[in-house]
Amino acid sequence: MPLPQRTLDAQQARAAIEQTIQSVVSVPNHVTEPILCALVVGGHVLLEGIPGIGKTLLARTLAQCVDCDFRRIQFTNDLMPSDVVGTAVWRPDLGKFAFVRGPLFANLVLADEINRTSPRTLSCLLEAMENGRVSVEGRTLELGSPFTVLATRNPIEFHGTYPVPEAALDRFLVRVEVGYPDPAAELALYSGKDPEAVLATVQPMITRADLLALREQAEAVEVSGPVAEYAYRIVQATREHELVQLGASPRAALAWLRAAKGRALLHGRDYVLPDDLKTLAIPSLAHRVFLRGEATASTLLGELLQTVEVPL
Repeated sequence: MPLPQRTLDAQQARAAIEQTIQSVVSVPNHVTEPILCALVVGGHVLLEGIPGIGKTLLARTLAQCVDCDFRRIQFTNDLMPSDVVGTAVWRPDLGKFAFVRGPLFANLVLADEINRTSPRTLSCLLEAMENGRVSVEGRTLELGSPFTVLATRNPIEFHGTYPVPEAALDRFLVRVEVGYPDPAAELALYSGKDPEAVLATVQPMITRADLLALREQAEAVEVSGPVAEYAYRIVQATREHELVQLGASPRAALAWLRAAKGRALLHGRDYVLPDDLKTLAIPSLAHRVFLRGEATASTLLGELLQTVEVPL
């Protein structure tokens, strides 16, 4: 049920949205939490996982929960920037060209399989993510407000794909890995549960105006000196580790702190705790740290979180 208007707070909204998502698509809270953190601070999300595990359904459900316009773009190797942004079309009735907006003009956009498109089209998406606006026919057009991109990257197929550059990955506030559903939820699917039917009954938990208000609240969340120093020690350790080829940048650290502000707000606080940083370290930093050999950034970050002293 929709939350009462005027009694909404961030913690209540988080609980309601997580519960609703769970009723439609089976994803654990450690998957939904980074996504919601990014949403309330205006960041973008990279979803990774094999096909057929509900990433699109997750995005559609989230858009329904926050009363946002949703569009899906299937990226292919022949997709053009105009297919994403839009193009000018001749209107005989007007006697002039008129701009027809593309699917990018929505509040929540699912960019499906971004590693299947050309660098030119990908750069068009990244520019929109960075600036919240696009340039078309010599004009600058603002995108939706709020505007969030959830992109997917297929990790198992390499035929017909392009590598996603490090600078492109850095545009995503968090990266989240979506796995198989838990056994009970998967068995419910086989027994006839229809997620589409459940989604059709979902009512918005919050409005777009509420979401924008939450973003203003998130900006006001405080980061104390000791907490900021703790974040610095972690990112500095990624630069000094012998297995690291490219450590976390200052922009990566700022993105991490930004996501942590969102988590603090969603847990009813106006200040960041070390636990916020620890929870979001891998979603915020693993795709921004590159190692030599076969070691993974997630494993390295997990070790650093165990060894770097937490401020009291």
